[in-house]
Amino acid sequence: MPQLDETIYALASASGRAGVGVLRISGSRAHEVIVQMAGGSIQARQATLRLLRDPMTAEPIDRCLLLWFPAPHSFTGEDIVEIHCHGSQAVVARLLSVLADFQDYRLAEPGEFARRAFEHGKMDLTAIEGLADLINAETQGQRRQALRQSEGALGKLYEGWREQILTASALVEALIDFSDEEDITQSVGTQVEEIVVKLHNSISDHLESSGRRGEQMRDGFRMVIAGAPNVGKSSLLNVLAKRDAAIVTSEPGTTRDIIEVHLTIGGFPVLVMDTAGIRQTTGAVEQEGIKRALERLSDADLVLWLIDPQEPDEDISILTTMRSTQGPEQVWRILSKADLYENSTKTASKDFDLAISSKTNDGIGTLICKIEGLLASNKQPQSSPLITRARHRTEVVTAQMALSTFMNGSLADAELRAEDLRQAATALGRLTGRIDVEELLGKIFGEFCIGK
Repeated sequence: MPQLDETIYALASASGRAGVGVLRISGSRAHEVIVQMAGGSIQARQATLRLLRDPMTAEPIDRCLLLWFPAPHSFTGEDIVEIHCHGSQAVVARLLSVLADFQDYRLAEPGEFARRAFEHGKMDLTAIEGLADLINAETQGQRRQALRQSEGALGKLYEGWREQILTASALVEALIDFSDEEDITQSVGTQVEEIVVKLHNSISDHLESSGRRGEQMRDGFRMVIAGAPNVGKSSLLNVLAKRDAAIVTSEPGTTRDIIEVHLTIGGFPVLVMDTAGIRQTTGAVEQEGIKRALERLSDADLVLWLIDPQEPDEDISILTTMRSTQGPEQVWRILSKADLYENSTKTASKDFDLAISSKTNDGIGTLICKIEGLLASNKQPQSSPLITRARHRTEVVTAQMALSTFMNGSLADAELRAEDLRQAATALGRLTGRIDVEELLGKIFGEFCIGK
């Protein structure tokens, strides 16, 4: 485990040639850089232009802007110095080389600045995770969600629930201590039940309203293009991607593996997957491709099932099953190659959600608008933060189940009910980093780049 008494440094901006490079230093000896390289102290939280020199040789290195944030009012809670230099590789390399010679200085590990912020109580784990998502955000929707989480919206919600559980736990302990006094037992028992029922309802509402929307925004909305061979799946993928992402031929079964393309539709990250045509086949490679296609269908947020009315749809039973289990709003039947059917009577008996032509682009704009509408309905309401990671969902469900056990039990067994509340509080405590999170820290902070 990294030592907090060490002073760490790193390049906080991107490596390579740039107009400006930013070096960050954090620790009890951070201020020594200013004294030894800039020739004296500077005013806290005020940008100061100074010529930095090698303290061993007095050789000028670069004229830089310096910022000093004294502890505890800094990102990490420690003294922080930032050096804003010219971003050439030569300047950055020279500064890093000089910093390496300072006593008790070492290069920071990935995410170590954020970890020190957590260790000093500046941010909870959900906020740290939001910060990691903000750094990796590629769409405006991801940016908005990550910013809100990094500012503590989820942490405040979960800590508020945990405080209510602790209040209920204290009351249950009172039941144990005063079990022989009937008046106290009755009034306190009623109060505990009211707290637990209200909290259970809040958690249940949170799980139901969140759905997978937060995770979809963070990881990408999963859209699968499926159907029989040679119905135009790869052609549609290429049109959506606006490039030749998949090979298109007249030979059925061209696509044997999953082809994935990352797109942004309506400000929402979308992972579009082209799959092998679903049919009965004896080819081992094509069978494996079909197996993978079926796996993707089960995990999809939206399935575009393409149909060519002149071709047999050999596994229409799969479409029928998905429509009944996942709902028609998640499985759309798309008439492909609509340009081949000038006479509408050819398709009058077919039930389609939309007709498109990847060759002429007819219906493509309508399809994209319809997808945008679906994505817009999944956007995060401003009133409530959403679950953004599987870790969050696991712990919230654990807390919900513990509260359900409490509600289904009897307060006559006060010791058992106290254990139910302890399990619920522990699960919520793991979310924010209050308790029992050491095994999570390496994984969470390892997602960061060096310098953050």
